[in-house]
Amino acid sequence: MIHHLRAAGTSLVLDASGSGTPVIVHWGADLGELSPADLAALAAVSVPPVGPSSLDVPLRLSLLPALAEGWSGRPALGGFRTGTGTLDPALVLVAVHEDGDNTLVIELADAETSVTVSTELELTAQGVLRLRHTLTNTGEGTLELAGLDAILPVPDRAAELLDFTGLWSHERRPQRSTLGQGVWSRESRHGRPGHDDSYLTVAGTPGFGFRRGEVWAVHLAYSGDKLVWAERSTLGYAALGAGELLAPGELSLAEGASYTSPWTVAVYSDAGLDGLSARLHPWIRSWSTITGPRPVLLNTWEAVYFDHDLPTLSRLVDAAAKVGVERFVLDDGWFSGRTDDQRALGDWFVDAAKWPEGLHPLIERVHAAGLDFGLWVEPEMVNPDSDLARAHPDWLLGSASAPTWRGQRVLDLANPDAFAWLLERLSALLTEYPIAYLKWDHNRDLLGGSVHRQTAALYRLIDAVRAAQPGLEIESCASGGGRIDLGILERVDRVWTSDTNDPLERQQIQRYTSVLVPPEYLGGHLGAATAHTTGRTSALGFRLATALFGSAGIEWDLTQASAVELDQIAAWIAIYKEHRALLHSGNVVHADGSDPAIELHGVVAADGSAAVFAQVALAAPRTALPAPIRFPGLDPARRYRVRPLLVGPVPRTVQTVPPAWQAADAGELVLTGAVLAEVGLSAPLLTPEQAALFTLDAV
Repeated sequence: MIHHLRAAGTSLVLDASGSGTPVIVHWGADLGELSPADLAALAAVSVPPVGPSSLDVPLRLSLLPALAEGWSGRPALGGFRTGTGTLDPALVLVAVHEDGDNTLVIELADAETSVTVSTELELTAQGVLRLRHTLTNTGEGTLELAGLDAILPVPDRAAELLDFTGLWSHERRPQRSTLGQGVWSRESRHGRPGHDDSYLTVAGTPGFGFRRGEVWAVHLAYSGDKLVWAERSTLGYAALGAGELLAPGELSLAEGASYTSPWTVAVYSDAGLDGLSARLHPWIRSWSTITGPRPVLLNTWEAVYFDHDLPTLSRLVDAAAKVGVERFVLDDGWFSGRTDDQRALGDWFVDAAKWPEGLHPLIERVHAAGLDFGLWVEPEMVNPDSDLARAHPDWLLGSASAPTWRGQRVLDLANPDAFAWLLERLSALLTEYPIAYLKWDHNRDLLGGSVHRQTAALYRLIDAVRAAQPGLEIESCASGGGRIDLGILERVDRVWTSDTNDPLERQQIQRYTSVLVPPEYLGGHLGAATAHTTGRTSALGFRLATALFGSAGIEWDLTQASAVELDQIAAWIAIYKEHRALLHSGNVVHADGSDPAIELHGVVAADGSAAVFAQVALAAPRTALPAPIRFPGLDPARRYRVRPLLVGPVPRTVQTVPPAWQAADAGELVLTGAVLAEVGLSAPLLTPEQAALFTLDAV
């Protein structure tokens, strides 16, 4: 039988008419209504000829391509059974079940190698394709599994690749290449995705951008080690693949045991990268744990570091309340013996020296000011100089002779005793104190032990904490943006996008992180004028404009801010509260500009009724008069009133006379969405590291 799944401008056609592993005939643009005869014809015309010096049957790229089928590219399945050799099954189709709308379950088996594989394939209402496999050892003896990956075909015109790399405080750096013959492979061995995570692997028509080109993308929804690749074979096929990266001997399946791969999330768009976001964001929002507006928070780390005392923090609480902050988060330094980052990690008891009455006086002060309270923890790590490590050296992951990282070792969450102790400690804190929010940090790579077991245990731990504490919100932080993936996103309400609050770095980090993750998840903070991570000094207006687009917060000692600065911060928070419903529900859009120094991004309401945009000058422009500002994503038939939106000081410009439209009528005008998108407005001459904001409201 041939199956046709359709949703949101996307089609997937699966040919399961043969006796072997089914074949994806088409994944891409919607093919419209097709009759059974149409589908049969489509499947027939997709069968290739038999070439010289090749198999005597047509080679088709199946759902689980293998050497036994003639596929000499990277296989989907690997392993061996002790005493019988390499696992290379010739899978036979058992059944295909329709499990609800646009969902198929494909059952495969091979009697000779004694395995079965069940593949779940779903095309969501938003046009997002999800795929995972479950392999079961049905034979005698242990099966050592080396890999069980998803492989999806892409057409030959998908000849350009985009993925990402980066490093601490400089995450999500895009890199492009041509997909030639061979494999472009990205492997993560950090025990977390890492700051250099490939994140989203995109194959597209050459020159694709945010608003142009066809693109096919894959992401592995998993927080451990992973493998993502693109391949163009001399056999004639091109494909994207993804799967958990298993270490040799890491996964042994006893008779009757099964392994289920992480979900591979795949998306097609005929409208560039923004088209991917237009499918991914609504889908993520359909299952999101977020239940209310994202509160403005103040995190104490860059304000006080380890210097905790009630008078200092009380002054910070008062300053936060004065400007409109809604959540106060106490960062590192609150627990027993913690005076710097080299000691006491793992000893999750409130420090009696700093807090003789516990955290109650501080929390009472926070609540009296009208804020809720959040707390920093790093449950997965431990300092060797800690009571926990001294009492339970057997709870530490990896070799005892391995070097520490930031003075840390890793707590083996797969150890039942360590898991139970940690769950009890977190539960005790959450029971004793009214904690609304945990900032859950993860400050080192694992570098030893089983990442598979550690990641599974982490998921169980977060799930158990949340189940015991309904309403608790959790932020995932991993030295900033080292663990941002759709596996962790199912369990948290926020991610710390990067450890840098430098707005120049943040502009690019937020730009590309938001292709996959909706902005309401992306923590972005107003930091001090001179950034902690780069030493660069930035204007207040640029910092405010950058932190507006996301889950906004502050990481600055507000007691050191001037009265004028505090007034401007209060006005910025009021603007954020006014617009956050739009910013956290609309369509994220980016203009494809001709000058990389000038960028335009924004959020357009789902119904097209309103938008907020930022024109950002990252560096000096290439020309004296930059190209007009063209606003993408608007309803072309509607008329919009364009107004400047001032957050903080007026953006600095180098212009003797502003654009005529800004000089007249207080900078307001009304034009159609078509004109604003195709012709645009003359751009003000911003100096580098400045941003101008605009609101657009349909009239």
